[in-house]
Amino acid sequence: MAIKLRKLVVQVDETRIEMGQAVNPPARRAVAIAVIENPYAGRYEAKLDALIEAGEELGALLGSKCVEALGIAPGEAQSYGKAAIVGEAGELEHAAAILHPKLGAPLRVAVEKGAALVPSAKKMGTLGTAIDVPLGHKDAAFVRSHFDAIEARVSDAPRANEIVVAVAVTASGRPLPRIGGLQVSEIKGEDGLR
Repeated sequence: MAIKLRKLVVQVDETRIEMGQAVNPPARRAVAIAVIENPYAGRYEAKLDALIEAGEELGALLGSKCVEALGIAPGEAQSYGKAAIVGEAGELEHAAAILHPKLGAPLRVAVEKGAALVPSAKKMGTLGTAIDVPLGHKDAAFVRSHFDAIEARVSDAPRANEIVVAVAVTASGRPLPRIGGLQVSEIKGEDGLR
């Protein structure tokens, strides 16, 4: 499928001070958002292959945009997540199709490895609808310091016949994490859990 991409938005969030405490190095997160035409808007289709294929293309594009925005090497990425908002002429299953595991393979290439499942969220919405993109460590789901989310929103999307697709990547965990659990230094990265 040739994606009809109307808009691309890339944002970097950098926290330098949290509760009066310096965060050094700063906690850095990026989110890349694509606004695409929904090829199934306004009609029911039993097979959603075009969106599954679009997800594969978007995983590579948006993952690379995040890594580039953070100014890091792919292997320095720590967390990732994905989300989609479907406009009113679509259906929730359209978000599920685009976030299908095919999006994950090229995203894992963009961040180097990625043994853990990519956390995801989906919803229906209209212009300016926000979604929290869930985040988890890319190689070990049990790393609590990386449980987080970043908001994604495009002021003029999704239109009724569009889908907003967001991928987030971090260069760190939360600012000043201190709730224990598996530490980044203890990750084995073999099963996606530890």
